[in-house]
Amino acid sequence: MSAEPAERAVAVVLAAGLGTRMRSRLPKVLHPVCGRPMIGHVLDVARSVAALPPVVVLSPATDAARSVLDPGDRVAIQAVPRGTADAVAAAIPHLPVEADEVVVLSGDVPLVDPELVRALLAARRREGAAVALVSVDATDPAGLGRVIRDAGGRVRAIVERADATEAELAVREVNAGIYAFDASWLRAALPLVPPSPVTGELYLPLLVGIADAAERPVVALRVPDDGTLAGINDRVQLAEAEAVLRRRIVERHQRAGVTVMDPPSTWIDAQVELAEDVLLEPGVQLRGRTRVGRDTTIGSGSELVDSVVGERCQVRRSVLEGAIVGDDVALGPWAHLRAGAEIGDGAEIGNYAEVKASRVGPRSKQHHFSYLGDAEIGADVNIGAGTITANYDGRRKHRTTIGDGAFIGSDTILRAPVTIGEGGVTGAGSVVTRDVPDGTVVAGVPARPLRPREEEA
Repeated sequence: MSAEPAERAVAVVLAAGLGTRMRSRLPKVLHPVCGRPMIGHVLDVARSVAALPPVVVLSPATDAARSVLDPGDRVAIQAVPRGTADAVAAAIPHLPVEADEVVVLSGDVPLVDPELVRALLAARRREGAAVALVSVDATDPAGLGRVIRDAGGRVRAIVERADATEAELAVREVNAGIYAFDASWLRAALPLVPPSPVTGELYLPLLVGIADAAERPVVALRVPDDGTLAGINDRVQLAEAEAVLRRRIVERHQRAGVTVMDPPSTWIDAQVELAEDVLLEPGVQLRGRTRVGRDTTIGSGSELVDSVVGERCQVRRSVLEGAIVGDDVALGPWAHLRAGAEIGDGAEIGNYAEVKASRVGPRSKQHHFSYLGDAEIGADVNIGAGTITANYDGRRKHRTTIGDGAFIGSDTILRAPVTIGEGGVTGAGSVVTRDVPDGTVVAGVPARPLRPREEEA
């Protein structure tokens, strides 16, 4: 089946529910699943199956979900929650005029498979149906709308749990809440949905009975109950969905050429990119929009967040947050690259070395027990153990610049703003408060020039 989105289809994503069972101030659809708000996963599916920009139905309580939408996405507001049919009715004025098919998805079902939705659209077109829906033979149908068929297997209605008779409650085929509609029929039929006599809400599944009464075909695409179509309503279900998606993500990378030594202990967020022949040792966590290049090994216990690591690197038990690392770099063990750290090709950052908002040049070495903050480090520089850039004066941050080929002795303190020239040397334990000219050796507290570097025997 073609993976191209249907050109004249539009997806409506329902995200107006309060999600009170999450017991959270954060709207339910914004709770993350593998590093993305759950509605983000649903929107990915919406865009992959329907070419027209999706319409997202929000309520005043879920308006914060606008933050995850693309600029072209449309928003409809359901001011008062009065059921799913009322939510779709709120979306109708926002549908593109050229839309001839409408897919309805729920913002709290992040595991929905786009191939399933494509199959649903194909079934609707094939039968010329007014309504097509996904149904499952539920292992536990409690609380779910039952799919009612006649003796010939034709779908006649969907009955919600609150409105069902005892005989209807015995039915195990249930509505999964994923729909495809003929757009023009949907516009005409929504005003005909009656309120539930029990709850007063307007239920979208009642459109099945309306279509049947008008002798319009209804299609139910029946699939196994694997749990992936259930909505997330509480923290237990959130964790279950996370586990399923995490396993899917790991398997996808494995099939694309990534070695994952211990999949159960490996966490990879949905937007992480890994090249072929990356090796992930046990206990690795890759978060956000992290990217890792070919032939790089990420060692046990490492955590990378929104970071880029080049090719042929070795990362051992280190933490990277918003960092950029070149090719052939060795990191760790227990290195910490913070936001704004940029490490040049062939550099070495060793154990208990921290870099923040600094650029370390090619082949430079910062092996252990040191801190570089707000610094510009040239190529082929040696940073001795215990070196600190004293970048903060209590009010403002200041920068340190170290030229190519410089040698910074152990326990040097560089009080910013300060510049060490090319080939400059600081003696062990120096406190550098003034700029050091190119090729000059300084030492002491405060550091004073001793001699030009080239005079050394």
